[in-house]
Amino acid sequence: MLLLLMIFIFSLLISNLMIMLSLILAKKSFNDLEKLSAFECGFDPKSSARLPFSLHFFLITIIFLIFDVEIVLIMPMITILNICQMMHWFIVSTLFILILLAGLYYEWNNNMLNWTN
Repeated sequence: MLLLLMIFIFSLLISNLMIMLSLILAKKSFNDLEKLSAFECGFDPKSSARLPFSLHFFLITIIFLIFDVEIVLIMPMITILNICQMMHWFIVSTLFILILLAGLYYEWNNNMLNWTN
């Protein structure tokens, strides 16, 4: 038990030492605005180097990822149909799909699925 405690303390000290060392060695100067500006062959940039971000595109991406994860969660339900009891499988599947449909209804009600905005 004492050996385990010593190993834990030793690993904690080494990890803290590494974090402190990286913070000391990785100091960057934020005062040099010339290095932070966009590079266009030595000329001053004509427009902003950063493009505006579309929040609508971000929401569509998040909705796609949510539906993608839902498909990944539904696929094993089909494969375990033969293994588990039919009543338990039916209850769990129905609850899961009802929760997904409630989320879809919520998104539809808040016009999150409207692609033409």
